Amino acid sequence: MPRTATPQISVDKEKINELLTRSVDTIYPGRDALRELLLSGKQITVYVGIDPTADYVHLGHSTNYLLLERLHQLGHRIIVLVGDFTAMIGDPSDKTTARGALTRKEVLANLKTFKAQIGKILDFKDKKNPIEFKFNRTWLSKLSFEKIAELASNFTVQQMLERDMFAKRVREHAPLYVHEFLYPLLQGYDSVAMKVDLEIGGTDQTFNMLAGRTLVRRYLGREKFVLTTTLLVNPTTGEKMMSKSLGTGIGLNESAENMFGKTMALPDPGIIQTFIDCTRLPMAEIKKKEQRLARGENPKNLKLELAHEIVTMYHGARAADAAQANWENVFSDKKIPDAMPTVRAKAGTKLIDVLVTQKIAESKTQARRLFEEGAIKDLDRDQKITDPNTEVTGDATLKIGKKTFLKIKAL
Repeated sequence: MPRTATPQISVDKEKINELLTRSVDTIYPGRDALRELLLSGKQITVYVGIDPTADYVHLGHSTNYLLLERLHQLGHRIIVLVGDFTAMIGDPSDKTTARGALTRKEVLANLKTFKAQIGKILDFKDKKNPIEFKFNRTWLSKLSFEKIAELASNFTVQQMLERDMFAKRVREHAPLYVHEFLYPLLQGYDSVAMKVDLEIGGTDQTFNMLAGRTLVRRYLGREKFVLTTTLLVNPTTGEKMMSKSLGTGIGLNESAENMFGKTMALPDPGIIQTFIDCTRLPMAEIKKKEQRLARGENPKNLKLELAHEIVTMYHGARAADAAQANWENVFSDKKIPDAMPTVRAKAGTKLIDVLVTQKIAESKTQARRLFEEGAIKDLDRDQKITDPNTEVTGDATLKIGKKTFLKIKAL
């Protein structure tokens, strides 16, 4: 995308302070150094990368895009990078086993709606300061083996083994594959190829982003800032509240009803952090909500406000009102919702495949567990479905767990 004239850069101290503190975990080499750069009035190039390991972007990713939005509003150059090449290697971040690599066909299938989903947050139509959408296959597919060997010479095996997940595998004598060492090298080279000043990502990406910092200093002879954002975790259990691999993400492409219901299913201890990381509400308002919780108000009230705010961001206020009314009708009055996702399936299709296709279960293993636990009920026949080999024989209205409904139209 051609660049227009450099827009006027805002050095609003209050906005910059929020930028450097809200949803921020750590800044390398330091917060004060980045503040000084942002106050200089110079336009900087910033990017966030995402690998298309699933066909949806979830609410946990929105933290990074909301931060990009704040930087864009200050006038800085923004790049959204899709790791269509690195996804075929498999990011080992936060993994105690090797992540399965994707085929080119799987990557392209997952990419189909990425821009539209991210565009629910970022303004890709801004012509004065256009946001760029790039793919790292553009340069990574052209790297020679000689160049890859040169990149590798900037790191030691000891540095690679400092990664927690790698060290754990070594201790447990679990497989650690050579190609997994290549991932941070290639992600790091993205920063060189795009000549960025700042990279933003979750704390699970720290090692990869710092590899880029090393390579920028090596090849461009200057500093690259790294800003790690807080991950949405349950403060009580420490478990991620949003994960594509665990199937717990709330997709930005979800219907208003699903988005509302899944938000209401989030653990109570994570309410305030979700307000901070996933909404545009001013921090002063979020502080008031935190005080209400501290005074003993029912967390359900705050969660209803959270769900309404999130659905409004992606579907509008009217859809949020309708989704809330539907949720209260179903879960307060124990009724079947008037509106629910509907899927058409051929007679003879295994129900377990329908659940995976509709992302109600992330995998067949997870879907099979739902059957075995008696979590699937055919409301039309008022009976539980416990056999994972059950096939679609006719129309059915299903309740999966406590809060998910699905209508099946047999073909």
